[in-house]
Amino acid sequence: MLVPLRDAVSRTCGGKAGTLGVLLRAGLPVPDGFVVPLDADRATDLDLRDALDELGGPVAVRSSADDEDTGRASAAGQYESVLGVQGAERVADAVRTCWASLHSPRAVAYRGATDQQPRMGVLVQRHLDAEVAGVMFAPGGPAGVTTIEASWGLGPSVAGGTVTPDAYRVHADGSVTYTVADKVRRIDRRGTHLVTSEVPEPDRRRPTLDDATAERLAGLGRRIAGVLGGAQDVEWAVVDGDLWVLQARPTTADLPVRRSSTVSGTTLVGTPCSRGTATGTARVVRGPDDFARVRPGDILVCPWTDPSWTPLLHLAAGVVTETGGILSHAAIVARERRIPAVLGIAGATTTLHDSTTITIDGSAGTVTTHP
Repeated sequence: MLVPLRDAVSRTCGGKAGTLGVLLRAGLPVPDGFVVPLDADRATDLDLRDALDELGGPVAVRSSADDEDTGRASAAGQYESVLGVQGAERVADAVRTCWASLHSPRAVAYRGATDQQPRMGVLVQRHLDAEVAGVMFAPGGPAGVTTIEASWGLGPSVAGGTVTPDAYRVHADGSVTYTVADKVRRIDRRGTHLVTSEVPEPDRRRPTLDDATAERLAGLGRRIAGVLGGAQDVEWAVVDGDLWVLQARPTTADLPVRRSSTVSGTTLVGTPCSRGTATGTARVVRGPDDFARVRPGDILVCPWTDPSWTPLLHLAAGVVTETGGILSHAAIVARERRIPAVLGIAGATTTLHDSTTITIDGSAGTVTTHP
């Protein structure tokens, strides 16, 4: 029933596993693993012991649906992944968690009205305790600019938007420009649990990557784009100086290019993450208890967006967050929904007052309040 990751194809193993199988066969650095395929019988017991013994140590259990990581839709953050899992019974439970996430409210809302019934494969890989991790936009041609976002610890802090990451741009001539962010928190594995902790003060504004590592990542991204035949969003990790590929998906919308704008005393500036402008009512949302207050046309103002907040993006005219970057799941989904998004405005939920009128410009990265 189980498929070695090296043999995985999207048709039988889902988008995520199928793509990683292609990259593994091409000789790229992908953590080894196996796949519970799309057509696995869920009524039978999962016997994973032998396969887990071969991998050794903790594993990452990750969704691999057949409608995930495609050129039509990313499903970024909509299905479950469980990291740092140990023991056959707990891995089996994590597989069932991934299966169940296919029908979660956020996944159903993301897919919208459709007659298609997606299927879920599950990828089990060797877990990597990353020192630095993040997301990279790898352009489809040699002349493009590689955009890299990076932070300390495991990748969910960057992909999930719970930290504002360092941002790097590696140009075609090999030159590197970057902005160092105030990386307040990090996620790491402690035994069988993921723990969020504060980054020590000296490391908060220390660059996560040197120029040489950024160039190596860009080179890896170009190889991935070449193998897969186009621009890719790539999740990656650095462990003991080695680069690893954790995920690759076709880009579903172009990144915005920051354009200049006039900044007044009532304007806040963040990272432009999804094109467009919108004027509407600021709706401060700090958690699920605030969901019922959101009305069509409101502009969400939140610390960050959890994937469970996806249904709100059908109502909102725009999104403003206190943390996050241009390659986070929230930014990707906002671009797919074609609503403007500005991320990384520290203190936005206290500076922007609920029910006031604001204008968001997702190309300039600005949010302006109106009297």
